Amino acid sequence: MFGSGVPEANATEVPEGAYLLDVREDDEWNAGHAPDATHIPLGQLNQRAGEIPRDQRVYVVCRVGGRSAQAVAAMNQAGWDAVNVSGGMQAWQHAGRDMAAEGGVEPRVI
Repeated sequence: MFGSGVPEANATEVPEGAYLLDVREDDEWNAGHAPDATHIPLGQLNQRAGEIPRDQRVYVVCRVGGRSAQAVAAMNQAGWDAVNVSGGMQAWQHAGRDMAAEGGVEPRVI
């Protein structure tokens, strides 16, 4: 567990078609992200919370797991079923999961 009491899943445990929320900054997202992820930077999470479904588990990812753990703790306290993707996008890339990038460049984690 990253932090205290935050539920986690490995990158390989995130089911195909799951709701994946990426809380990284715009430059990190543009460099490389999961193709079907939803992008809401951590600093915008409060004002954009209404965009996140409450009727399904939400997998939350950042670069290595710190920001996403903060988001998961807050979301679970507010009534979501959220899970931190341990190791973040670095683990996602290492696991060979699909990635995309903006502008047609080779996806990478920054």
